[in-house]
Amino acid sequence: MSRGQRRGRRRIPTRAARAVSLGALVGVCSIAAAVAPAAGVPAHAARTISLNENGRLHLTSKHGFTLNEAGSASGTIAGTIYLHLNVVAVNRVTAEVNIYPRGGSITGSAKAAYSVGGATASFSGTMSISRGSGGYAHAHASGLSFSGTVKRSNDAVTVHLSGEMSS
Repeated sequence: MSRGQRRGRRRIPTRAARAVSLGALVGVCSIAAAVAPAAGVPAHAARTISLNENGRLHLTSKHGFTLNEAGSASGTIAGTIYLHLNVVAVNRVTAEVNIYPRGGSITGSAKAAYSVGGATASFSGTMSISRGSGGYAHAHASGLSFSGTVKRSNDAVTVHLSGEMSS
């Protein structure tokens, strides 16, 4: 066979050569997979915050059995607090709570038992935090203690919130 004829022939790889090629391919893919997550979005480290909040609110508007309140929250997370307290039955209330601390917001909902005793009504139940923004973007919690009073003469509300929140 002349040299020109040998150039036209195709070499057929041996089993050993194919195994080495396959091993190299698997190695490259493994390295690529290991490096890819590092180039993505950094992981968010969860933190737990022990809440112990007190709010003093005043009536901003009233629609049927819903009191819309605004005021200030003090405690672990101080800021402005808004509360929509809805009397859903003679002995039950629900609430939407929005707290605006510096650098973000926290939103949650609550369900509580409700009772009237003279000039003051009181409520006590649980609250869940469903979302947040800014520095509290990953905020969530459930089973928080939620309680307070309503001064019936002017519908001013005090509220207390405590428990563990993840953020």
